[in-house]
Amino acid sequence: MNAPRPRPRPWYRTASRRRLLRRPRLPGYRGARALCATLVAVATIAALVWLWYGSPYPQSDPDRIAVRLKDQAQRAYDEAALPGRPEVELGRVETGACYYRGLRGLAHIDEGRPDVRSFDLDWQVTAVPEDVARSGLQRMRARLEREGWTFVDTGVDRPGFRFRNPAGEDDVRQVEHVDARWYRETGTYSVSVYAGCGKLPDGFDKYTWPERDWVPEAVTGAPVTPPAARPATPR
Repeated sequence: MNAPRPRPRPWYRTASRRRLLRRPRLPGYRGARALCATLVAVATIAALVWLWYGSPYPQSDPDRIAVRLKDQAQRAYDEAALPGRPEVELGRVETGACYYRGLRGLAHIDEGRPDVRSFDLDWQVTAVPEDVARSGLQRMRARLEREGWTFVDTGVDRPGFRFRNPAGEDDVRQVEHVDARWYRETGTYSVSVYAGCGKLPDGFDKYTWPERDWVPEAVTGAPVTPPAARPATPR
């Protein structure tokens, strides 16, 4: 009697483990891996650069900024309706310090960037009567509220206020803040308008900048009538 022939072993029992676990590689597999590795490396470098330098400052246009600052200063001066339209002190667009962002700032603590500056224009007039000052502040505040500015704070020990322009948050050319105060001790009526930090164009020199100086313009329309003087209150 013939012995039965042994059955062949299934292929999955005779194949090596490495062969069974090996995945089929599609065309371009190595290229895709290389591309992914490159993208990861680029993203990592970009993240490190951002951490070091921080978010970049927007580009600024000093001439356009000066126009906006002067417009706000002029409107505030007209709303003040100061008797005799006296000359103002200061009246000049100045630049302010802006600092390094990101971890780079740790190497430049309290050191302003020479290529990034903010802008502000301040003017003031002394010996302004209280009733005139309060009326001017009321007119100015009412106009800012109509235009959608956001109230920030008011004077604690002196009449005045501070408003923020929501439209200025995404546009460095906008006036960001307006501040107006009246100081009882000296009768000083003071207005400050401010535009945020931006990267200066090449060759900008604030000392030879033709748009730097400002003086109030003459009245172009009907002058605002100042309120009548109030009689002194007996003490």
